[in-house]
Amino acid sequence: MGVADAIRLVVLAAAWGGAFLCLRIGAPVFGPAHLTAGRLALAAVFLLLVAVGLRRRLPPIGAWRHFLILGALNSALPFLLFAYAGRQLNASFMSILNALAPIYAAGLGAWWRGAPLTGRTLTGLALGVAGVAVLAWDNLALAGAGVGPALAAALVAPFFYACASLYAQQTAAIADPLDNAHGSMWAATLLILPVAALEPATGQAAGGSAWLALVALGVVCTGLAYLLYFQLIGRIGPTRTLTVTFLIPVFGVLWGAVFLGEPVGWTLLLGGASVLAGIGLTNTRIALPRAKAAGAAP
Repeated sequence: MGVADAIRLVVLAAAWGGAFLCLRIGAPVFGPAHLTAGRLALAAVFLLLVAVGLRRRLPPIGAWRHFLILGALNSALPFLLFAYAGRQLNASFMSILNALAPIYAAGLGAWWRGAPLTGRTLTGLALGVAGVAVLAWDNLALAGAGVGPALAAALVAPFFYACASLYAQQTAAIADPLDNAHGSMWAATLLILPVAALEPATGQAAGGSAWLALVALGVVCTGLAYLLYFQLIGRIGPTRTLTVTFLIPVFGVLWGAVFLGEPVGWTLLLGGASVLAGIGLTNTRIALPRAKAAGAAP
């Protein structure tokens, strides 16, 4: 990997890690559904402008069912769940839980193929569960039982990313990665709009920081990050690009500490290290170019 590609990888991790900072700032102000709708719409418009600028064809309209399924699994549902969790959970904590997506994918992939889990994969799953247990215990102790629903949402969100990866693997011939991102983003926007219409206003006035978080979430952390990711897939391959999974929590913790003053205690470091070790042990089961292109984005 050259220096330029290494920089691209770090920038991508910084953008995806920054998504949790934006969620933590924007979700209490806009509400989970409104924030998610704005994020998806901004990303869809951004990708449309990029496609027009590059003179790329638009996603095939005949694949609308495919885009709806992919948009629901890879964007609408996990984005909404993380936005819901962002009203209570720290950005650093959410960024580490997001890293469970490859671990979920490894377990689901083995179940889907009907193959027994290897000792390496089982050890990785055990480390991932242990890391989440440490992190969950710490957050429940700090925030009380009321944080339970937010914690459940953050645990389920990466499961949908894993499902999207498996679905994309089975439907890889339908559309290329950029079409998948573009088409699914519009589909996810349409899916989330009815939910946003039913969500009551939070009653909080949106200041400059909240609007900046929304724009950054849609354009930088979603639209631009997708483009950068696809470029890396083409330049260095899917296996090396998968290393971004290890870097996202690093930036999630960093941005949370720097901009929100979130504490970085030994439980966060221990739990995060256990989750990342689990990813490392299960990583060989997920090196799927198109599957990963559809999943694990925060």
